[in-house]
Amino acid sequence: MIYIGLTGWGDHDSLYEGTRAADKLSTYAGYFPIVELDSSFYAVQPKRSMEKWAHETPDSFSFIVKAYQGMTGHQTGFAPFDDKESMFAAYIESLQPLGSKLAMVLCQFPPWFDCRKENVQWVRYVKEKLAGYPVALEFRHQSWFSGAMRERTIAFMEQEDFIHSICDEPQAGVGSIPTVLHPTNELKTLVRLHGRNTYGWNDTKDGKWREVRYLYRYNKEELEEWRKHVLTLHTQSKDIYVIFNNNSGGDAADNARQLIDMLGITYEGLAPRQLDLF
Repeated sequence: MIYIGLTGWGDHDSLYEGTRAADKLSTYAGYFPIVELDSSFYAVQPKRSMEKWAHETPDSFSFIVKAYQGMTGHQTGFAPFDDKESMFAAYIESLQPLGSKLAMVLCQFPPWFDCRKENVQWVRYVKEKLAGYPVALEFRHQSWFSGAMRERTIAFMEQEDFIHSICDEPQAGVGSIPTVLHPTNELKTLVRLHGRNTYGWNDTKDGKWREVRYLYRYNKEELEEWRKHVLTLHTQSKDIYVIFNNNSGGDAADNARQLIDMLGITYEGLAPRQLDLF
């Protein structure tokens, strides 16, 4: 199956005319069968929140849950936890309410997390702590896919049974990676479409990177390119999860719906949509 969705559900204004904030997830679930939960990156989510989100979505709905930033080296130390053991324990506990709705945990490592021995050891440690859960792996430092390291990285992900998070993003120096169309798990493959805004990718001044990094709208030719890629990947991996993350300008929802139409997909089991009387 090919599942298409977005990063988060709060910012996609084209879906929510007249919708209360409290109803956005259930409305979102009327359009898409999956969502990437990124709030879990900033803080390990309370179980009551996970329970609420699971309750608000149909039985067939799935969550891709982003790993907490302390797990992926985006921060120094493990605050607000005492140590790494308690951090992982709290994160795993937070996943429990999702049950079968958990599609995978996404471990996205930062642009400075380069390919060296101690970082490989940390990746193995993360996989060990998340044993029993499907784990997607996404690098941001180009060294993982440079030269001979490309094949070694792919082989490592296959041996460790990681789901490959295949990216479409600007080629903007060492802090970006190429699109490597190679599934590493026969059951699941993740595709994340970040847009191709080369200038915005590295523009971090004034702390406004969120406003520019993912400011991009895929055109018809680019979506056709990805339609073909997705179909090819689907011959090598049972389920393909496609997440549009190009939402700095609110383009993700429209692009995702375009790709669904181009692939001729009709999802069953979505949440019922609210219909206007007039």
